Amino acid sequence: MFHLHSTLSYYLHPLPVDMRKSFYTLSGIVTNYMWQDVQDGGVFIFINRNQTIMKILHMEYAGMVIYHKKLESGRFKLPAFDKNTTSLNINWQDLFTIIQSVKPTKKHLKRKPH
Repeated sequence: MFHLHSTLSYYLHPLPVDMRKSFYTLSGIVTNYMWQDVQDGGVFIFINRNQTIMKILHMEYAGMVIYHKKLESGRFKLPAFDKNTTSLNINWQDLFTIIQSVKPTKKHLKRKPH
């Protein structure tokens, strides 16, 4: 069941993350780079370099959960941030704006030579 809602604290990691990372490595980023504790109940958002994949890490009552979204086309539009920023505190609505502001890119079909 989806347990994210508006009363939680949301933190966006502004630097690109390798999306092969999973629970423990993402938790390490939360601890070592974002200066947060995943067990405090916050929601931690990670985006890949191309801004086409998002992972959301959250500690729920039954354990850690990862939500994973991969775009078929387009990119996530991230808020502006300073290069020294380690974590952006955003709200529920900001997260939905990031997800809903994706503009699909047109795919060009390659023509086969005759």
